Amino acid sequence: MRPKTLLAAVLAAALVAVLPLAASAQYRRAPTLDDMLDLVQVSSPQISPDGTRVLYTRSEIKAWKDNKRVSTIWIADADGSHAYQFLGSDKDRTPRWSPDGSLIAFLSTRGEAEEGGGREATAQIWLIRAAGGEAWALTAHKSSVRSFEWSQDGQSILFVAPQAKTAEEKAAEKAGDDAISVDEGPNGQGDGSYSSIWTVTVADKVERQVTKDQMLVGAFAPSPDGRSVVFTYRTENTRNGQYHAEVAVADVASGVKRDLTKNAAPEGDVRWSPDGKTVSFTAPSDKTWVLAQDKLWTVPAAGGAETEISGPFGGDIRDYYWSPDGRSIYFAGVERGRSGFYRLDVGSGATRALAAGDWSANLDSVTRDLSRGAAVVSSPSAPGDVAIVDLASGERKPITDVNPQINMLSLATCKAVTWKSQDGQPIEGLLWLPAGYHGGALPLLLSVHGGPAGVWSTSFRSINDVYAGLGWAILEPNVRGSTSYGDALLRGNTKNIGGGDYQDLMTGVDAMIAQGVADPAQLAIRGWSYGGILGGWTITHTTRFKAASLGAMVTDWSSEYAMGFNFDVSRWYIGGTPWTNAEAYHEQSSYSHIASVTTPTILFHGERDTTDTIGQSMMFYQGLKDRGVPARFIRFPREPHGFREPHHQRIRDAEEIHWLMKYVRGVEWTAPAREDEEMQKKKTGGSPVGG
Repeated sequence: MRPKTLLAAVLAAALVAVLPLAASAQYRRAPTLDDMLDLVQVSSPQISPDGTRVLYTRSEIKAWKDNKRVSTIWIADADGSHAYQFLGSDKDRTPRWSPDGSLIAFLSTRGEAEEGGGREATAQIWLIRAAGGEAWALTAHKSSVRSFEWSQDGQSILFVAPQAKTAEEKAAEKAGDDAISVDEGPNGQGDGSYSSIWTVTVADKVERQVTKDQMLVGAFAPSPDGRSVVFTYRTENTRNGQYHAEVAVADVASGVKRDLTKNAAPEGDVRWSPDGKTVSFTAPSDKTWVLAQDKLWTVPAAGGAETEISGPFGGDIRDYYWSPDGRSIYFAGVERGRSGFYRLDVGSGATRALAAGDWSANLDSVTRDLSRGAAVVSSPSAPGDVAIVDLASGERKPITDVNPQINMLSLATCKAVTWKSQDGQPIEGLLWLPAGYHGGALPLLLSVHGGPAGVWSTSFRSINDVYAGLGWAILEPNVRGSTSYGDALLRGNTKNIGGGDYQDLMTGVDAMIAQGVADPAQLAIRGWSYGGILGGWTITHTTRFKAASLGAMVTDWSSEYAMGFNFDVSRWYIGGTPWTNAEAYHEQSSYSHIASVTTPTILFHGERDTTDTIGQSMMFYQGLKDRGVPARFIRFPREPHGFREPHHQRIRDAEEIHWLMKYVRGVEWTAPAREDEEMQKKKTGGSPVGG
């Protein structure tokens, strides 16, 4: 080999050696819709009582033709090593460690129904040894087990299941006698059933019913001594009747129930203090269902007055756990859209942040001694991964890396921005910019969150990366009405929906234009649910947006009053009813102002949406069509309020991008064809991207 040839070979070898680094550092490409659809999702990590191992659920699209995500249960050591699929069936879910860590219980529809055993498929409790081996069914209940909890001694499991239908009821349904009496008995808008708490012994599989009353059981927890169970319940199933929930305790042996609360507030998330003398729960008030962040409350297990213990904490309280000594409560919370782990002093109500920042996480489980927990942590620049949380310091250590291919993509940058609204109210939002952005005015997509009591949090949102990769800036305002900013801002659009919150949007756009980020001639707006509602209102009050995308919207409050969820509308956001406050219901409906719309608009709605019903989008669409405004309406069979099917998710996002690119930027954009699984395997050496 000649010297020049030898040198060339050496340089080529060196280049090959650094290609992975170069690809991740210099040659990242813009993400596509399929890159983001193919991301693996992890959820519900369950750390073992001794903290040595973690169970978690992994969800992925294994075959595009199947049009679904497949969930499987995995296990790993607490340092992230030895990760593997623990349960072999995608029919398994909700794994939970026994108190001593020797067994794992889970729900599954595998078994008798799968093998043609002659009865309809029902979810049952199964057990498997933590060391592995064959699983076995613990329950053979006549209806599906909905949820379960281990007793603290590990000898039994309490579970909730709906009332099983009798042979006569099944025969009547088969014959077509299946009319539904709305809001009667256990029925709500659709067919319902009462539920009960049951117990089953691990040793001999004997099931016994605990609660006998006709009611709908919500959250529940066995007492430390196993003799009692605390739970929330309702006796009716009206669509807006969450405030009918109460907290009660039942004796496990006799089933005798006694109420601990009696009010008009929606209680939830019940727990016991370690000594079994106190019950805790979450609720916005101890009297009624007010528009407020949930607080933490306690009540004596024997009965007595309720006490608020969460003090001045003004954020959103999520998963919480009592310390072994009963003096503290550790919880995950969200303040100003940012997650954190906190310790609450039960006696004083003082709260200390263990860790908080520009990331998103709950606290899904904790060890027996409460020294560590497990969470799924994401950030604007990183999809969710399972992490171990040190509950002394709040430190988070990721133990999974389920989407390594994300390092090949050029992701958006995200930063918080603030401005003052028209009335001087400070508003914060998140601004997403293309990777490598160094200045200049960009097309701006104004993205409105759902709710109204929702929030744009500092979490991973893949659609923003796709838009940023196409050269957009995205502004996500946390307008008045958003959660986690305290009760005052949460109530900021009370009796004024489409008022101050609309001004918060407009002043945010003005601020981005003033900063040189947004091109005033290239503005678009998008929103889903409340985002669709406020987005629809926006284009009836301004012509500055060149295109709009509205999903699952409400356009006429009077017609939606009976069809969807009306409690928050009648009590908070408008007030009264369509017949006692007709003028407000009319004036605050975007449909009443549709004659002002000139913005080309695309609309999306799921046909099974019972939160915001599909006729609302149809009304708005027809109004635009009759007036000659460019409009499209795409309806999706089988889909509820939040879409589930990957094919529908891709169609929705591709059609939205095409519409906004066309009318805002004059570009006929089309989503690249999706590669089939075989092509992906060739590119990635054997497994589909994200698999």
